[in-house]
Amino acid sequence: MENNQISKTSRLTGIIMHWLVVLFMLFDAIIKFIKPQPVIRTTVNELGYKEYHILILGCTALISTILFIMPRTRILGAVLLTAHLGGAVASQVRIDSPLFSHMLFPVYIAVLMWASIWLRNNRLREIFPLVKK
Repeated sequence: MENNQISKTSRLTGIIMHWLVVLFMLFDAIIKFIKPQPVIRTTVNELGYKEYHILILGCTALISTILFIMPRTRILGAVLLTAHLGGAVASQVRIDSPLFSHMLFPVYIAVLMWASIWLRNNRLREIFPLVKK
C-alpha cells in the first residue's frame, strides 16, 4: 500500500465513527428544538442557562453538524463542533458534574469526530502523524 492510499478498514472505521458523531449531534440539536421538559429542566435548573438559550445551542449544534456532514466543509464543521463541545465541557465543569460520565463526554465525542477525519484524510495524517518517519 502506498503512503497516499487509505486502507478499506481505515475508511470504513472512519465512516462508522463519522456517522456515530453525526447521529449523536443531530439528536442533541433536534431535541433542543423540540424542548421536552427534561431538556428545559436540565438546561435552566442545573446548567443555569435561560430557556431561550436552548434554541441558540440547538442552532449552533445543527449548523456545525451540517457543515461536518458535507465533505467540502467537514474540517470547518469539525472546528465549530469542537468549539461547541468545548462549551459543553465548560458548562459541566462549572456545575461540578462527575468527571468521566459528564465532564469528559463531549471530549469523547470530539476525539471520535477528529479520529473519523484522521482515518480518512491523508493531509490530516501528515499534519498529525501517530509515528514520526
